[in-house]
Amino acid sequence: MNVNDISKIWLTSDAIWIETTDGRQASEQFRDYARLEKATPDQRSYYTTSHFGIHWPSLDEDLSFAGFFKHTSH
Repeated sequence: MNVNDISKIWLTSDAIWIETTDGRQASEQFRDYARLEKATPDQRSYYTTSHFGIHWPSLDEDLSFAGFFKHTSH
């Protein structure tokens, strides 16, 4: 999975969500990542995307798009 498969990325108060071009949605909870859990909303909102995932430069945190779909509870 790469950035071309992603149609939307958005943040809620407790998670980051993605939607694929075929309509699947998945999230990663901030509480599962210490840097994201401790970050302010402003820090969380400053992310970039690469071909394969999401990166928070100021937090030194990365999540791969494929990783969002490794969990079945989303």
